[in-house]
Amino acid sequence: MNEVSVFSDHVCELGEGPSYDPATDALFWFDIVNGQLLEKPVAGGALKIHELGQMASAIAIIDDKRQLIATETGLFVRDVATGQMTLHTPVEADNSLTRSNDSRVHPCGALWMGTMGKSEAKGAGSIYWFFRGELRKLFSGITVSNSICFSGDGALAYYTDTSTGLLMRVACDPASGLPSGEPKVFVDHRSSKGYVDGSVVDRDGVLWNAVWSGKAVKAYSPDGTLLREVAMPVTQPSCPAFVGRNADRLAVTSAWKGKDDKQRQLDPQAGMTFALDIPVNGRFEPRVLIA
Repeated sequence: MNEVSVFSDHVCELGEGPSYDPATDALFWFDIVNGQLLEKPVAGGALKIHELGQMASAIAIIDDKRQLIATETGLFVRDVATGQMTLHTPVEADNSLTRSNDSRVHPCGALWMGTMGKSEAKGAGSIYWFFRGELRKLFSGITVSNSICFSGDGALAYYTDTSTGLLMRVACDPASGLPSGEPKVFVDHRSSKGYVDGSVVDRDGVLWNAVWSGKAVKAYSPDGTLLREVAMPVTQPSCPAFVGRNADRLAVTSAWKGKDDKQRQLDPQAGMTFALDIPVNGRFEPRVLIA
């Protein structure tokens, strides 16, 4: 465990959606169910907690002054200076039973946004494509949307319905971020411990995946071969992000959601956020194009 350290000891019930801003050297992440956006400088500094007033799960940078936040009612533009949230595009705003979940920006600037049932109802979620103000539904019947990420050239997209145990890959149009083929199984995780949760893809095409209930982060080659498995000190790691001035480290969120008091005592760091001191050839998240 020497390669894994605590980045933030703030305990999230459901830590998710980490994203690094190289302009400010800050990691942003969420406690989804408690409606909090968390912010902490990677090089050291105090944690900031921003109360959002609703469930939220993902953040993308628009420009130096604005961020796009995926929430249970849609996509909001957040003013960095004031924290003011302004609705930009409603997404399932009329469905109180669903919320946003895993989401990430394609290299062209399009956002793939996942939704799911707040109670994980079977098939209640979807995955959407959002680009320059246009919203389209890509996949429906998703129980737990996760692992949305892209190859550096934008030609491949990855995603999963965590309930299936199958990590999918689909060809993409690099110019639009829209699927250009049929999804195929990239990794069949059904016989392995835990569940496929959040993922990122590095410059070498290696996919790094957090294994919920598996106490691990796994790295897969572009052909789906397991390259390495990093043991985590928590049962439910949820999502990785590349961090640092050279994007050469990983931060990983986690959660205690679903655990009773006894289970939490056995998993004392559950909900904290971790730094992995292993060499990665990461890359920064693209900025999202909203208009």
